[in-house]
Amino acid sequence: MKRTLLDPMLPLDTTIPDPALIVLIGAAGSGKSTWASTWPSTQVLELDQCRAMVSDDAGDQSATLAAAAVLHTVLEARLARKKTTVIDATNTEAHVRAGLLDVARSYGVPAVAFLVSTPADVCVARQAGRSPARAVPEDVVRRQHAETVAAFPQLRDEGFTHVVLADHMHRLELLLRRAGDARRADLGWDGGDGLGSLLTVRRFFGSEVLPLWRWRDGSQLAGGDRVGEIRLGPDRLVFALRTDVDGEGDLGFDLLVACPVGDDCDAPAWEPVYSVNDLLDAHTSDTVCTVHGSLDTGNDRDGAGCAARELEAADA
Repeated sequence: MKRTLLDPMLPLDTTIPDPALIVLIGAAGSGKSTWASTWPSTQVLELDQCRAMVSDDAGDQSATLAAAAVLHTVLEARLARKKTTVIDATNTEAHVRAGLLDVARSYGVPAVAFLVSTPADVCVARQAGRSPARAVPEDVVRRQHAETVAAFPQLRDEGFTHVVLADHMHRLELLLRRAGDARRADLGWDGGDGLGSLLTVRRFFGSEVLPLWRWRDGSQLAGGDRVGEIRLGPDRLVFALRTDVDGEGDLGFDLLVACPVGDDCDAPAWEPVYSVNDLLDAHTSDTVCTVHGSLDTGNDRDGAGCAARELEAADA
């Protein structure tokens, strides 16, 4: 599908100074947030994120005024320090842009209009993939698109120092370079320690658990396989890292679970876990002993079972 045709007679501008206030302009679903991700996350102020900050719901339109106030407060703090800042919102209304331009002028920072001119039909179609709270009605999307097209010729008169079109900007290298730098840091190729074996933990369970994870090197709890644990206060989950899952040479984790049948069971009970959702289920649901199976009712995970005694022995 062809892009929206903007006036080809206007001079092509690809300049984005630093520092600058960069105002993304485009309808909902045009891909503004994808373009915003080509800047460091610390430089991006997103209206949806501000809505979530004040209401716990990024789609709560009733929180827009409060969210805009938060956004402007952070914007002023950044521009006062001459920090490049990207505004990730539709910004299709002239009065909204005027408010942003006033802030930029007051701190002597040039303003850049960054137009994302995705066809209206594409913007509308993308709403179908959003949650009901985040989906924007078709009539609103089409109005925003029309406002974007109409605004283009007058943006310099409004006060923008530069007016650039997303279709003419080469920013993929910047995004890939940052992603590459992050990957190098994870692997320790930047001279740091890197994540090491925590890369495997993150692959299965996500980055949120990494601050809680520690390896128990030297533990014989898992028959020589490496043992790790997640601990937060009184809560504790113990794992074995398996290096030959199903005889295919794949990596995987087993979780140590309590026997729900007999206090005298001294066999380790392990349950495969493949994701953080598996961990949640194992932490909140009845478990199964590889020797005794499970109880239909009355599972008491507080009692001493095979897992409890094995763990106590390993800590001794």
